[in-house]
This record gives sequence, structure tokens and C-alpha cells, in this order.
Amino acid sequence: MERCIPVGRSLYSSSMGGTKEIGGGAVALRGFFQSLRPTQQGLALNVDFSVTAFHEKRKEVEKALKNIRIFVCHRETVQRYRVYGLTEEATENLWFADRDGKNLRLLNYFKDHYNYDIQFRNLPCLQISRSKPCYLPMELCMICEGQKFLGKLSDDQTARILKLGCQRPKERKAIIDGVMRGSVGPTSGSQGREFKLHISREMTRLSGRILQPPKLRLGDGGHVRDLIPSRHDCQWNLLDSHVFEGTRIQRWALISFGGTLDQKSNIPKFINQLSQRCEQLGIFLNKNTMIKPQYEPTQVLNNVSLLESKLKKIHSAASNNLQLLICVMEKKHKGYADLKRIAETSVGVLTQCCLYSNLGKLSSQFLANLALKMNAKVGGCTVALYNSLPSQIPRLLHSNEPVIFMGADVTHPHPLDDISPSVAAVVGSMNWPAANKYVSRMRSQTHRQEIIQDLGEMVKELLDDFYQELNVLPKRIIFFRDGVSETQFYKVLKEELQAIREACSRFPGYRPPITFAVVQKRHHTRLFPSETDPSSAQNQFSDENISPGTVVDTVITHPREFDFYLCSHWGVKGTSRPTHYHVLWDENQFTSDELQKLVYNLCYTFVRCTKPVSLVPPAYYAHLAAYRGRLYLERSECMTSMRHASTISRAAPPKAAPLPKLSENVKKLMFYC
Repeated sequence: MERCIPVGRSLYSSSMGGTKEIGGGAVALRGFFQSLRPTQQGLALNVDFSVTAFHEKRKEVEKALKNIRIFVCHRETVQRYRVYGLTEEATENLWFADRDGKNLRLLNYFKDHYNYDIQFRNLPCLQISRSKPCYLPMELCMICEGQKFLGKLSDDQTARILKLGCQRPKERKAIIDGVMRGSVGPTSGSQGREFKLHISREMTRLSGRILQPPKLRLGDGGHVRDLIPSRHDCQWNLLDSHVFEGTRIQRWALISFGGTLDQKSNIPKFINQLSQRCEQLGIFLNKNTMIKPQYEPTQVLNNVSLLESKLKKIHSAASNNLQLLICVMEKKHKGYADLKRIAETSVGVLTQCCLYSNLGKLSSQFLANLALKMNAKVGGCTVALYNSLPSQIPRLLHSNEPVIFMGADVTHPHPLDDISPSVAAVVGSMNWPAANKYVSRMRSQTHRQEIIQDLGEMVKELLDDFYQELNVLPKRIIFFRDGVSETQFYKVLKEELQAIREACSRFPGYRPPITFAVVQKRHHTRLFPSETDPSSAQNQFSDENISPGTVVDTVITHPREFDFYLCSHWGVKGTSRPTHYHVLWDENQFTSDELQKLVYNLCYTFVRCTKPVSLVPPAYYAHLAAYRGRLYLERSECMTSMRHASTISRAAPPKAAPLPKLSENVKKLMFYC
């Protein structure tokens, strides 16, 4: 049997499509994921195609190689070490004490013991011990094969690896079938027989249902007041209609970072056409900015204090009363994180960023997307359900008994970062029965801590906000939790459900029924539509993705627990990944049909687009808010200094630095959209 590289529950091999260079010292390998899962049909083998990045076997060693395994090539025997850091001194300046305590120069040691003259004496050495000085010259080291690439992939690397992993359904199914029948796969060895397991090589066939799309309500200013998405992808357009609730953006400004003279000359045209597109959508955008557009060099984004002074100067010139600041950038820039943090915490203004590359054509779609995001940030909404949620689930939901939908997520630092805090975010809906406007709360917490440590306080604050908006506390809480692995389900449920209850108990006599559901996108279950009846001899599969609204709650779901797979979106590229909803606690006593319908209908209310999204919006917004909190930390000065601390000795992660406090001007708006 061929040797594969194991990474978690996946196996990778160059025989499954070769090794593809993706640049930056990384290569991509194809492989497959496998796991046994309890289902209603018994134990099922979950197999899926997978692709990931590995370190390239090469001589060049970079600073990013912390924790990478290497082997040395100056000895007869192959010895492997782990890299813990780099020396501060160049190789030619390094000395160390031998066993007898005698100081030896590193250059002389390698000459005397190995008859080797070190060539690159100006480079630092690799430090291969945490506790004591132990050095290896870079030129004598090779990176061991088969190590998963843990560094942060560049945009170009990410694009290449996504392309490698993006297969249409028919191709993906063929790859999985090949794994099951090939020499490298779950059925290729004798392991199954040794455990008395018989593994079928055929995919499980099952029946699903397709939920009907909801009727949608748009603004009264347009020619269309309501519609039912009828296209196969369930998208709709706003060519002849307005958004459901358009805002008035009277006070705004524009700042440019970089750009050529020709690009800057497009700004007046951009302002005019954006204003026109907003008007067509029922959004008012003043054609005149409060102050003249400001043009700054890209370098301003590199200087935090200068950037802050520029933004404050613009806000001050507009009488500290800006609703929105549009920021046009020459290219994607790391200063984006500082821009968002400064604007939303220090200055107190909403921002909308875009690139000059999109200002050349000024396509209607680009302008519409920009307008929808601006409208949502300032307080509007794109669409509402025509038949409100109470009318669709009358057994549980009532117009005069408001419900709050909450979403929560935790984002963790980069795998190679063993210091930075994790960031948790919780969002809650603030209107009823539309349930399409959300307020967020964010907190930093202990490094890689999955349990949301300050959940109770964040839920309490969101309930306060809900009461201020509707003058009543919600009668029910429906909580969607993202980012939880199956092994942590009940630990998260135990601690976080208790935190939610404690938050409710701070309101006298308040104990609403709670539904707690985990939302999972990172899994390997794929659904392929069958072209023909299962009994057909042809047994053909379509190359199209499953339809939006496809739900499966039998055969492959848990034999005893309340879970289902829902594909609420249309997969434009690759193979659609259904979202797995696992209900861990349900005091509201939803039926499967009721909860599936509720979730699917909510997926049509996402504010940034005119199509159903793949993830229920409360969880989606929580993910966006947590990512925004991560941006606040990534470029802050305290995090920069922490990242450059010595990595030779491992200490406990430091106490999480608090996130900067949001400005009151943006706190109750969907600034993270």
C-alpha cells in the first residue's frame, strides 16, 4: 500500500494528481477525508475529496519556519529537529559551551568536526532547543517532507489552492469513487476486514426534500412590491424595484489612497453613478459630499498615527457629523485593518471601502453591491419576508410576542501564533417580526479558548438593546452557535446555555424558552443530485448542484439526535456544501419542518445580496463581527510587540488584551457588513 501523509482525518498523496506549486515555498497535494459516523442507516463511512498546502522540500529556510521539522545533511545518519526560532547573532559571531564548559566558535566547530566551511556566515542560525542554545547553520538543513503548511497563505496562494479544490459535482464524485476503488483509499488495505467491517464502495442513496422559496417584500417605491424567486438559483434582481427600507445618506465624504491620475479622474463619475444607482434602489445618496474628496498617497495606510489624524480631520471638517466615509484604495492593503479600527472606535464613522480597479468599468452590479452594503451599514435593509415568520409558524410564533435570533462565533489567531487572543462575537436581531436588523457585541478572550468566556454579559447587553427598541423583552430566544466541533458539543452547551440563562435571570422573572443549535459548514458531507430514478440501470449523476432549499433529515443524520442538512444557496462554482444544523437544546419544541422552514426563510434576508446565503444570517453576521474584532487586534501596537517576543521559551498565553471600545455612533449599526 502506498505511503500517504496523514493530516488529521485526511490522507494526502502525490499519486492523486501530482504536486502543484502554489508559490511562496508551498505546494498543494490532493487527498481524501475519511471518518466513520453514526447515522440512521448504521455506521457510515464519510469520504470526501480534499486539497491542502504543504511545505516544499527545499534548502531555503525562512523566518516563517517556526515549529517546522528539519533534517541535517552534514552527518552520515539522518537526524530530525524542530525549529524554535532564529539566533539574533549572525553565524560568524556565534559561540557555545561544549560539555567541558569550554567556549567554542561555531565556525571552528564545524570545520574541525565535519571538515565543512560554512559559506553563509552573515545569516542567523536555526535555534533547535527551547531551553538552551543549540544552533544549526541554515545551509546544512532541509525541510522534511509531508508537513502541513501552517503559515498564512497569500492571496495568490489562496486563489491557486481554491482553484485546485474547486470541482463540479460530477468531477468531485468521480474523484471520490476513484478513492474508494483505488490503491490509496479506505478500502485498499486489510484494516476494515481486521475490524470485521464491510465497507460498501457505493455512495449512499437517499431522498431529500426541496423547500419552496418564501415570498419576498421589496420597497413600495418600485414597480414590484413582492415576488417569489422563481429562477433555478433562487436569485432575484432589483432592476424594477427598491430595497425594502432605503436610508438617506445626506452627510458623507470620500477619501482616496493612492491611484494614478487617470484613476483619480474617475472619482466624480463614480460619485455621480453611485448616487444614480442608489436612487434606482430607493436609497438616497447626496450627490454632493460634505467636503471635497481627499486624495492621499497609499503610504498613509502604513502610518497609524498619520492615518488617524487624516480621518479625524475629515470628520472634523464635516462638523463631526458624517454618516459614511467611502474609502477608495489603489489595491488591497494591510492598513485596511487600521482604517476600520480607527474609524469605528476612535473617530466614530462608518466606512465603505472599494478598489480603483472596480472604478474603471463601474458596472451596474458593482454599484448595486456597494449600495446594498452602504444601506445596511447606515440602518436600512434590502428585503423582508412577505409572509412574516409568525404567519408561517403560527403554532409557536406570534406578532405580539417578539422573538430574538442570536448568532455567536469565535475566531482564533493563525496556527503559528501561540500568543494572540481569540475573539468572540454575538449578534442579536433587533426588530420583529421582520428580524432582519442585528446589533453585535465583541470580546477578546484567552488564546484558542472555544467557550465564549463573556457570553453572559454580551447576551445581557443585547437583551437591553432589544428592550430599548421594542419596549419588551423577547418571548423566545433562538441561538445559533457557529464554530463548534462535534467533540465539544456538550461542553459548549453546558457552559454557554448556563451563561444565557444567567443573563436572562438578571431581568426579574424573565425565563424565556431557549433553542440552542450548532451550525457547521466545515464538514465533508456532500450531496449529489441523481439524474435518474435510483432504480434506473443507467445510474447517472447530474453535473449540476443540488437546488437551493434541499434538506436531508434522514439516513445520514444522527440516529437519535435532532439534526439536518440544509443547502440554502445555489453553488455557482465547485460543489455545494450543505450546512449542518444540530439542535442541542430545544425548549421551544420546534418540529423538524418548522425549524427547517424558519432557517431557510431567514437565509433570504441577508442584507448584502439578492439571493439566499449558505448560512443562517445570525451565524453569518456573528462570523463577520468576530472577523472585524480580529482586525482590531491584528494591527494594534500591543499585538505587534507581542508577536515579536522571543519564541524559544514557551510560556502560558498572556491575558487577552481588551478590544478597543466601539464608538456610540456605530455600536448599534451593522458596521461589520
